[in-house]
Amino acid sequence: MQLQSNSEFKTSPQLLDKLKEVGITKNFKEGDVILDEDAYIKSIPIVITGSIKVMRSDDDGREILLYYIKAGESCIMSFLGGMHQDRSKVRAIAEEDSEILFIPIEKVSLLISEHPAWLDYIFRLYHKRFEELLDVVNSIAFKKMDERLLNLIKKKSEMNGSKQINVTHEQLANELGTARVVISRLLKQMEDEGLVKLARNKLTLTN
Repeated sequence: MQLQSNSEFKTSPQLLDKLKEVGITKNFKEGDVILDEDAYIKSIPIVITGSIKVMRSDDDGREILLYYIKAGESCIMSFLGGMHQDRSKVRAIAEEDSEILFIPIEKVSLLISEHPAWLDYIFRLYHKRFEELLDVVNSIAFKKMDERLLNLIKKKSEMNGSKQINVTHEQLANELGTARVVISRLLKQMEDEGLVKLARNKLTLTN
């Protein structure tokens, strides 16, 4: 486990040791559901390697991407829900093969009282997630779907460290809360404009 490599934890080796002591590490494959909607939250996930996407669905089953959780980060919505013994309002899915450290809810209060760095970490994550959620709202309200799609592709490329992205049209549609046929049409338009190159279940950014 390499939490030490993440700048969030460098200043608190005591907190690192405590997290390793109380946490449980699990591995997930790409596409695995880590936390489902309406499930009770029993632990707080911290991503060691890989990444997680956090989704929200409506009563009709339509989904939208809220944010990604990268290595060294946690899910603030799991933290808040767990502290209030609430059920999850989101679904967390492994964006790629991931290793995750789970901190039991019953240990969270102890960590807060004994390690101020833990509370500081939570507050910084809360601030970051709040800004990301504002970006989602602004994007839905003010940006056209083609711009939202291109931004999502660029974000995936940045996270993967590669211009080539393994993703289906259906997956992109789900993350943007729209229909697959809309995404297919926009991707073909982007290919005609020289922005992407399409292949089966993958695409490549060309600029």
